Amino acid sequence: MKQTQKVPEATSKRLPIYYRILQKFEQAGKKRVSSNELSEVLKVDAATIRRDFSHFGALGRKGYGYDVEELVQFFRGVLDQDEATNVALIGVGSLGSAFIKYNFQKSHNTRVVIAFDPKAPHEGKEMNGVPVYHPDEIEEQIQKRGIEVVILTVPSKVAQEVTNRLATIGIKGILNFTTTRLTVPDTIRVHTIDLSVELQTLIYFIRNDENQSQMD
Repeated sequence: MKQTQKVPEATSKRLPIYYRILQKFEQAGKKRVSSNELSEVLKVDAATIRRDFSHFGALGRKGYGYDVEELVQFFRGVLDQDEATNVALIGVGSLGSAFIKYNFQKSHNTRVVIAFDPKAPHEGKEMNGVPVYHPDEIEEQIQKRGIEVVILTVPSKVAQEVTNRLATIGIKGILNFTTTRLTVPDTIRVHTIDLSVELQTLIYFIRNDENQSQMD
């Protein structure tokens, strides 16, 4: 079951969701599942699910559907779930503190192993088991740990400045929670999550659904 073509970004974003749902099916003892069953749970139409899966070759069998255990193993490999990824957090305000308290290691293979905040001492302090250093230590501490992915929760006014520093030390990915549209070299991938935009989008869809219901 090999990837046969470039996977669209929209499909890639759904892969962790497929993996999570399939894990739940496996834990419940379910042996096989159809695209229609997945559609009911995920609220994604069955045709889209089949098209997403088709990018990875023949994952299912006609008349049978998909083997749950095989799919879990396959997506674990695709998502590198057997290899832990260490992440740095820059900005330990309200949102950053929530990341540290939750820490991703509890649910999958990604975990925050170091954080940076202007209020922290240069020699570092510990918060929920995570060492927190002053931002002056970013280059040294990140390079020492070989970290390639960063969560950015700093004030927007300093987001680009911090990003410029990260670009000089081999960072490959930034999960950006600021409202700044970051400028980065081609070697860095940025995913921006603007919570205010997401909330406005949610409200729009709610209002649109209400208008559609009134028209029906």
